[in-house]
Amino acid sequence: MAFWSSTSVFTSKVPRKILFMFTLSLSVTYLFYSLMSCYNSLQFPLQENYVYQGRLVTEETTFVTLREKLYSTSPQGYLDEELIEVTAAAEQTVAISTVKDNVETEQRTLDWVRNQAAPTKTAAVYQSPALEREHQEFSTTDNELRVNCTSDYGVKKLPQAIIIGVKKGGTRALLEALRVHPDIRAVGNEPHFFDRNYEKGLDWYRDLMPSTLEGQITMEKTPSYFVTSHAPKRIHTMARDIKLIIVVRNPVTRAISDYTQTLSKKPEIPTFEVLAFKNRTLGLIDASWSALRIGIYALHLETWMQYFPLAQMHFVSGERLIVDPAGEMGKVQDFLGLKRIVTDKHFYFNKTKGFPCLKKPEDSSTPRCLGKSKGRTHPKIDPDVIRRLHKFFKPFNMMFYQMTGQNFEWELEEGSDSRGSQN
Repeated sequence: MAFWSSTSVFTSKVPRKILFMFTLSLSVTYLFYSLMSCYNSLQFPLQENYVYQGRLVTEETTFVTLREKLYSTSPQGYLDEELIEVTAAAEQTVAISTVKDNVETEQRTLDWVRNQAAPTKTAAVYQSPALEREHQEFSTTDNELRVNCTSDYGVKKLPQAIIIGVKKGGTRALLEALRVHPDIRAVGNEPHFFDRNYEKGLDWYRDLMPSTLEGQITMEKTPSYFVTSHAPKRIHTMARDIKLIIVVRNPVTRAISDYTQTLSKKPEIPTFEVLAFKNRTLGLIDASWSALRIGIYALHLETWMQYFPLAQMHFVSGERLIVDPAGEMGKVQDFLGLKRIVTDKHFYFNKTKGFPCLKKPEDSSTPRCLGKSKGRTHPKIDPDVIRRLHKFFKPFNMMFYQMTGQNFEWELEEGSDSRGSQN
């Protein structure tokens, strides 16, 4: 009986324990391999991101190469061989980068398979300092790309330079010439933010700007800023280191051009002579008339100098912008800290309009010339009125010369405005 009793215990209890341990070991093994499979699926997407990030960086480098080619080529455009060479080099670089990253991905897969039997080593591989540094480097690059790459390949920034004046001085011609430069992006329309739309806020203003890449300058032009009393303080509040460009012109010629523009829109207005004087018999000039008030440059400049030093201002001669556009453009590019890309090769003189136009761009069938609103023939003005206006502006002009350190020689033009000149 003792023999059968011991045998019964052996057959009933021991097999149950063995079965339980066997089942438990199978469960633990299954759980382990399930966890390793999930861990592996989390790692490979990171490797795919590395390949993707490498492509983005390569594309940005290729874009910089194209911009360097633009610097070294003539205004007639790119050479086909140069474009093919740059494109081929870019494709080769992307291919090499992709193959290299794929090889690294395969190698990491093999490492994982080899270390299946040693889970602690597998974890060590994925947590190695080298991989952590690599991941940090790619994460930084990814963040930078997220900030700088929009649908327009850039970000919208507040302007670093503004053409603040003056009306009918040649601001549109200057802006169009500047837009030829690859490192300048400018909004086409006048935002009038600091004089009419300030309550809309800086976010609204920034949204008007074009997207720019690193190294490019955002610009806008609104000529009325120069004569708006609160504009200097508002611009200084936005950016105290901003660069300001002012295109000035003989104030008498400028006033006639201003009147000519208004006359084209309102033919019923009085004559220039009537508007220029409060009392012509006494020779009392109406300095409150906006066409004349704008031309008192010294008084307006005084307000701006309360907020900005002269080193942040550049004055363009509207007269020299017509006779020597490349020379004036060279000075502006120097002021903005840019390479002199826009040169005399970009201009030709339009005899019909009486001012320079940009030569035909590669993607256009016609030259870029200012519209019909520019170059209007001035009405004939009484020579005595022109003489009196020159006399009125002379002391203000002298003050302006002293403030800017430049002699624009407007006094030499006396009498020339009485002839049929153009805007």
